[in-house]
Amino acid sequence: MRRRGFTLVETVLVLALAGLLLYGGAVSFKNLVPKFRLHTGVWKVRSVLNEARFGAIWTGSPRRVTFETAGFLLESYDGTAKTWRPLRSARLEGVAVQANNNPAFYPEGTVANLATVTVANSRGAYKITIAITGRVKVSKLG
Repeated sequence: MRRRGFTLVETVLVLALAGLLLYGGAVSFKNLVPKFRLHTGVWKVRSVLNEARFGAIWTGSPRRVTFETAGFLLESYDGTAKTWRPLRSARLEGVAVQANNNPAFYPEGTVANLATVTVANSRGAYKITIAITGRVKVSKLG
């Protein structure tokens, strides 16, 4: 009579091997997290700058992006109250944001307060520049 199935020793060995493979995979994915956070941070900064520019063109009122160490604030200019009103803000996890200025976009698509924004973490750094025409350019540092 032949027995079918696996012995207890074989089952334990297969489970141990599967556990080691899962652990190794988790460690390699953990090392990728800073890279994805850096790319996400750059994408969000570039997106809010383009949103500010096209929002100013579309609505006919100036928009400004104010940068903080861990994120940004998008604001719209209220001409009647003569103040900047917040539209939305975002925190960027896992990256540091530095800007030499807070760009303000006008209905013509141009920008005042030309700015250079650096988004960086342990995996690298990107420089985002805003030209006077409102064009947003991203380049990798280093």
